[in-house]
Amino acid sequence: MKEITTKNYLDNINAFSASKEEPTWMTDFRIDALEKVAGLELPMIERVKFHRWPLFNVNNEDYTPETLNIPSFDEMKDNPVIVQQGSVTAFEQLSADLAAKGVIFTDLFTALQEHPELVKEYYMTKAVTVDEDKLTAFHGAFMNSGVFLYVPKNVVIEEPIESIFIQDGNSEESFFKHVLIVADEHSEFSYLERFQSIGEKQMKVSANIVVEVIAKAGAKVKYSAVDQLGQNVSTYMNRRGHIMRDASVDWALGVMNDGDVIADFDSDLVGEGSHSEVKVVAISAGKQTQGIDTRVTNKASHSVGHILQHGVIRERGTLTFNGIGHILKGAKGADAQQESRVLMLSDKARGDANPILLIDENEVTAGHAASVGRVDPEEMYYLMSRGLRKEDAERLVIRGFLGSVITAIPVKAVQKEFVEVIEGKLDA
Repeated sequence: MKEITTKNYLDNINAFSASKEEPTWMTDFRIDALEKVAGLELPMIERVKFHRWPLFNVNNEDYTPETLNIPSFDEMKDNPVIVQQGSVTAFEQLSADLAAKGVIFTDLFTALQEHPELVKEYYMTKAVTVDEDKLTAFHGAFMNSGVFLYVPKNVVIEEPIESIFIQDGNSEESFFKHVLIVADEHSEFSYLERFQSIGEKQMKVSANIVVEVIAKAGAKVKYSAVDQLGQNVSTYMNRRGHIMRDASVDWALGVMNDGDVIADFDSDLVGEGSHSEVKVVAISAGKQTQGIDTRVTNKASHSVGHILQHGVIRERGTLTFNGIGHILKGAKGADAQQESRVLMLSDKARGDANPILLIDENEVTAGHAASVGRVDPEEMYYLMSRGLRKEDAERLVIRGFLGSVITAIPVKAVQKEFVEVIEGKLDA
């Protein structure tokens, strides 16, 4: 990794911030983040060597897509939707009814201009802080696109809210995306997010993605994601929930990228009675390496955090699941459970399921389960005895193995699409 200094990038940051008409505090925030990069360490992802990955390549030159790829929204009808291709917002949709209730759903730069104080209150202040490590600081300096979602107090949204983020493989533009979601007290909604690469060239680029979900007292958020970034995208993904009293954030995350990935999926249970269910499925194939840290930190009494991770590895792929449950001192009555399981479909595949429990308090409940192995031969025998070919039987077992996340996605059309993504990963 080349040396990162303020001198190297200061002019770039000032020019980019000015082009987006950012408030002065945001420009200062970027410069402060840049100054922190050199003095911070990389994040620790147990049993994954990623120090030589090209995660610090940055290119924020003006991006103009040759064509905008806007999906059909027949299934979404009037649901709130944002589509971004690279750093360009291609489509926004929010009903007048939701806008009248005070819901904000727009690109991050518009939010910085129209709601600067609201963004400033939550942007990298509560969930993910800029000085956590070298990658969060680098993100703070060079973030080049994203969305802001705010749901006011007591507002319940029945239809899912969707973001589609398209990475253009024909462009060398860095993919530094920030998603900031604030669920005010006793609000309720489902949010669906998709990352996907398009284009034939597939230029080598860095992706640095930070998602912050702040759930205030009594809020309920269901967050689903399907990640499909391309083979030449080296990705750092940080999704973090900051969950207050009696609030809940339930995650359903499908990690279906084709390139190398390191990920932090964290839930900080900071309020009494807070709750988080984290379901993660992943497939590694080819020579791909994926390292996924899924952490729940019980900081408050009677908080509940459960982790379920299932992964499949083909060919020479590598997949590491680190499940971390941490109950802090003072979190009496807390519950931390985790299960991580990996299926190996090749003798050359490498898999690891690494459970970590850190318990600093008495009168709590905690447990873990972990396994790495082959498809269950008894399941295969049962299905084949019913007339299925071996390949079809194996595929059915795998789909069932990954089904916990599929069923948690709130849009039927996206569930079907997710199944097709899994099939494509298994057939590739």
